[in-house]
Amino acid sequence: MLTKDFIEIEDKYGAHNYHPLDVVINKAEGVWVYDVDGNKYLDCLAAYSAVNQGHCHPRIVNALKNQAEKVTLTSRAFRNDQLPFFYKEVCELTGYESVLPMNSGAEGVETALKAARKWGYKIKGVEENKGEIITCTNNFAGRTISIISFSSVPEYKDGFGPFTPGFKIIEYGNIEALEKEITNNTVAFLVEPIQGEGGVIVPPDGYLKKAFDLCKKNNVLFIADEIQSGLGRSGKLFAFEYENIRPDITIIGKALSGGCYPISAVLSSKEILGVFRPGDHGSTFGGSPLAAAIARESLKVLVEEKLVENSFNMGKYFREKLRAINSKNVKEIRGKGLFIGVELKHEAKGARRFCEALMARGILCKETHEDVIRFAPPLIITKEQLDWALPKIAEVLTME
Repeated sequence: MLTKDFIEIEDKYGAHNYHPLDVVINKAEGVWVYDVDGNKYLDCLAAYSAVNQGHCHPRIVNALKNQAEKVTLTSRAFRNDQLPFFYKEVCELTGYESVLPMNSGAEGVETALKAARKWGYKIKGVEENKGEIITCTNNFAGRTISIISFSSVPEYKDGFGPFTPGFKIIEYGNIEALEKEITNNTVAFLVEPIQGEGGVIVPPDGYLKKAFDLCKKNNVLFIADEIQSGLGRSGKLFAFEYENIRPDITIIGKALSGGCYPISAVLSSKEILGVFRPGDHGSTFGGSPLAAAIARESLKVLVEEKLVENSFNMGKYFREKLRAINSKNVKEIRGKGLFIGVELKHEAKGARRFCEALMARGILCKETHEDVIRFAPPLIITKEQLDWALPKIAEVLTME
């Protein structure tokens, strides 16, 4: 079967809620993926940062195989021998006191929102059902009804109302807007330290620190959504580390499994996560022995193979080389670590055609917000591999 045959079957039977590039991948290893027609591509999306450790990392795959042959799922009705060590190792790595495991990033966000609201009522003393959570324009935290309720993107909300109340949306990067909207009923401020789906938007220097201090002053929880920017993507373990803060709650996912299984987690203090009592919240698959074993090895790979440091160094090199390309199509190149956005001018007629041209040259990227090409390869990428890609990227960025 050829690419067109797979696409025909997919389009016939599948819901059309995605607009993928027309490449059908059937094999992947490290930074490379291969399609059914035998073509080889450099993956510069890394499954939206879920495969920071590279595709099918042998250590992570072995952890999956070994655990799958023992026990995969017990539910949280019983204990298992992997979850305690997952808790311990995550806390030791991140400095947090407590962990609550879930599956998807959206579930992690929902968990953080529930924790913040309950903390607001039980500890801060906000009147029941009056709690407010402040979010930012251009945010992306998932696709649930509650999460799209605080989206500022009309496309994400069209046809899905009525929406969940209790959220305020302010301009991203605007500290005065945050200060203005905080009230006695504000329980939390939810923010992405770098907005991925928004176009790899990096806030002004000092913004996160000022927002954190403002939250402390007003007894408001600072929640960092590090699902995409965390676990090395930004060149630090967490993007918030660039401003020397420690959020009250941090949400992680994606690379927590190295792309081998859906795993997410909420990190916080014992006081905040302590608001949950048995029966308040849970997940059949969250914290399963299979998930815990995979996540443990995924984190060890990040640390032991120095992927965070490589992200910082290769990201700096990549951005410098991209900025050296003389292209009338490019408006701005931004990012941290290997989290890079190339924003095109309106006259360039959209990023999609550039991504298609890159695909034709053996590089896979995906457009975001119409005019931005996101470059986010696995963190194992080498200078030699970047040097292979850069002339092709230059050729595409300078095309008519």
